[in-house]
Order: sequence, then C-alpha cells, then structure tokens
Amino acid sequence: MPPPAGGGRNRTGLVAVIAAAAVVVASGVTGFLVLGGQKHDGPDPKPVNTASPSQSSANPRGTGTQTATVKGWNVVTNPTQGIAFDVPPQWEIQSAGWVTYVSNDGDPNDKPLIAIRNVAILQKKWCSSDEKRDGTLEDTPLAQVGTRGNNGYGSPHEIAGSDPVTWVYGAYTQPDRTKVKTGAVKPFTTNSGLKGSLGTAWSVGVKRSKKCATDGKAWVFGFKNSAGDLVSWSFFGAKNVPGEVSDATIRSVAATVRLYKAPPES
Repeated sequence: MPPPAGGGRNRTGLVAVIAAAAVVVASGVTGFLVLGGQKHDGPDPKPVNTASPSQSSANPRGTGTQTATVKGWNVVTNPTQGIAFDVPPQWEIQSAGWVTYVSNDGDPNDKPLIAIRNVAILQKKWCSSDEKRDGTLEDTPLAQVGTRGNNGYGSPHEIAGSDPVTWVYGAYTQPDRTKVKTGAVKPFTTNSGLKGSLGTAWSVGVKRSKKCATDGKAWVFGFKNSAGDLVSWSFFGAKNVPGEVSDATIRSVAATVRLYKAPPES
C-alpha cells in the first residue's frame, strides 16, 4: 500500500538529518539539507546549476553528463534514481542534498508525509511572514519541482492519482480535504519517449487567513526508472496569483523528464 496522503506546513527551512534514507519517503512544505553522516544546521544552500544549457539527444536511457534538451534551460538530476529533467533559467536548482517535504500542521515530530529531492525552486522568497510572531520570517516559494522514489505504490497510475492530492492538501488546504479537487489521470509520454501516467490536483476556496495562504496546484508524473523501480517527478505551486506558473510551462518541464545513467564516482 502507498503511504497515506497527508499534510504539511507552508514554510521552508533547513534541517540536517543523518542519512538520506530517513527522508526519501517523506512529505510537507519544509526544505532541509541532507548532510551525510552528520547533523548540522546550516545556511540556505546556494543554487547549483548541474549543467550548461544546450541541445542533446532525446534518449530515454541516456548516459553520462546531462545537458539541457531545451535551449537556455538548466538540468536537474537525481543520480540515485537515474532521472534528469530541465527547468527554465529563473528556477534555482538546490544542492544535491536538499529535500522538500510536507507534514501535518501541529505535528510535534514534524513527520514528513511526502517529499521530493533534487529540487528546483521558483522565487524562494515569494512570500514571507512571521506567523509565530517570534521575529523570524518564514519564506514560502512560488513553486517547487523535484523527483522521488515511490516504492510501496502499485503502478505509475496510482502515483499520479495519489501524490498530487497529498501535495495540495499538505501545502495549501489543510486541515480541509474537501477543498482539494482532482483531474483525470492520463497516459503521458515525455519528449525522450519515457512513458507513464500524469495526474493533477488543485485547491478551490482556500481562506486567506494568513499572509501567505493561497490556493495551490500540483502535477505528478509517475513512471519506472531503468531499474524497474516506481519513481515520479512532482510540481507544486501557488494558484490564482500573479506570476503563477502556467499549465503549459509545467507540461513543458514534465516533457523533459528522462532516464540516464549517472557517471561513476571519481
């Protein structure tokens, strides 16, 4: 059975954890940096461009160093799952250890419910507020995108139907699940020929009770990697706001998802 759909708090921060395995199946809107072998609270990681933009062959099982398939865009890679995709140049690619998740509001353990890693963020400080009134601003990005493993799910179709709901509820509507709406899960083939399922969800009528509260939307593409494992690419972001990421742009980013074989470590 897949992990249950759950919520998350609408904030971004940094937390260090001992091992990546502790966060691969997590969820929320918190960002944290995985620092292998140590616990360490650190500053916001600097954006990292993993490759310079250029044209490359559309091969769903490409190998070696990745270059962007869209001119002027930059590449995000997940070497663990063997996934690459491209984002427009305005997006900030986070360091390799960055994980974004959502968790239930009020959970004292801040337990993640769904997460993405190898993340790119659009306008990291799109909205900032001090909801705790402790003098510390918490930043809400406009949108985020990344990838994750989905072991425990039954199929790409199941991933595409479940994960968008989790992101929208966790990031935008909790504790009200009735405000989450879903679209039909449809077959989707990327530009490289990678086949899977694409699902969407969005919210309607979120109360603007907090400064950064807004409706949101999510798109998830579920598929299998070269090892036959179930994995996914996820987008979630604010809806019905100035600068909202258009559905056409989201689809264009999803279309760049491809498989690759990470080069051996030197």
